[in-house]
Amino acid sequence: MEVLRPKELDMHPGDEIVTWAREQLSIAGSILDNPGGGLLFATQTIGQVGAALQERDNARWREVIQALERAEDAAVRREFTTSRRLIDEAGARLR
Repeated sequence: MEVLRPKELDMHPGDEIVTWAREQLSIAGSILDNPGGGLLFATQTIGQVGAALQERDNARWREVIQALERAEDAAVRREFTTSRRLIDEAGARLR
């Protein structure tokens, strides 16, 4: 097998990242306290959205990223109401 270069990442171009991030956060918020892996999947998703936004434009998304970091922390502590509020806050700031 000959490998010429790594596979290109499928990044969401331009402002498509906003739609993707909102969809991901909606899913995370809806399964946050579901038994059977909901918390794990939700916290991973929150972290992935934050990382994608940070990688794309840290300065532009700073407040959203900070809200997501707090949401992830609250979720791990099983403070689901707080976590959902922070997810909603982050989603509202995605423009």
